[in-house]
Amino acid sequence: MRRAIPAQWFNLGMHLFSMVFGLFGLILVLPNSSFIESLSEAGLQVFSWGMQNGGASYMIFGAIAAFLYGKQTIGLKRTLAFCIPAIGISVTSELLGTSTGFPFGAYSYLSGLGYKIADLVPFTIPLSWFYMGFSSFLISATIMRFGTGWGQRIVAIALGALMLTSWDFVLDPAMSQTPYPFWEWHQAGEFYGMPYQNFVGWFGTGSVFMTVASLIWGKNNQPILNRQQILFPTIMYAGNFLFALILSFNAGFYVPAFLGILVGALPLAVLYLTTPNGELVSTNIELLAVETPKVETIATR
Repeated sequence: MRRAIPAQWFNLGMHLFSMVFGLFGLILVLPNSSFIESLSEAGLQVFSWGMQNGGASYMIFGAIAAFLYGKQTIGLKRTLAFCIPAIGISVTSELLGTSTGFPFGAYSYLSGLGYKIADLVPFTIPLSWFYMGFSSFLISATIMRFGTGWGQRIVAIALGALMLTSWDFVLDPAMSQTPYPFWEWHQAGEFYGMPYQNFVGWFGTGSVFMTVASLIWGKNNQPILNRQQILFPTIMYAGNFLFALILSFNAGFYVPAFLGILVGALPLAVLYLTTPNGELVSTNIELLAVETPKVETIATR
């Protein structure tokens, strides 16, 4: 008998598996030259392919998973209303950042994350802004689900942007200041090699595309999820956060790791404790009437 795995969960599983493979390579294999030398020719080819393409693959899987989840849970229009601004605004910020130093500071990407747009920004980077921004905002909007006014929406946007930025607190030092970096800074950074400007840029970029999406959704169409529905973005956020946390602890960057836990992991705990089970709680009856599209599936034995 064949069981069907919903496509968004299959892609999320591949996303998480790719991150585990990356951790294995970065922490255990690359520093151990004797292990690499002991690999067979086939094993060496597999490992080499994984190291060259694993970084891009895990972000592609993540973006596909988030898009399929959004399409099924809040509808295609709302998902596109978040996806398009998130990708468009983040790639604009990244291109500005790598060419002018605004808004993040002076930096450049190295190899390992896929083809570079304008030879500056890997095409996978805006995909990661989308799926992590989407997860962060759905979590924050659900935490701040009481009320429909602008005050509640502003707080939800600020919390979502802060959760997104907290991921960078943990990830950036480990990905730029280690023996195997994926990007590098061209200015002296005050915070573990990173300028404080970087965090302002992250918070600002996230806030802008979350605000645009919220405005497109409309005052009375903000998606508020129950505990079952919020499980997917929670796993997405927690998996990426844990990946960054392990890299930071392994590199000895304890302060950024604990700072990330404070402003990133704690909201997840609040979410779990406060989000009700049962039917979807929505600020608009129309959200309850969103037709559930047919679930795309991947068949397994």
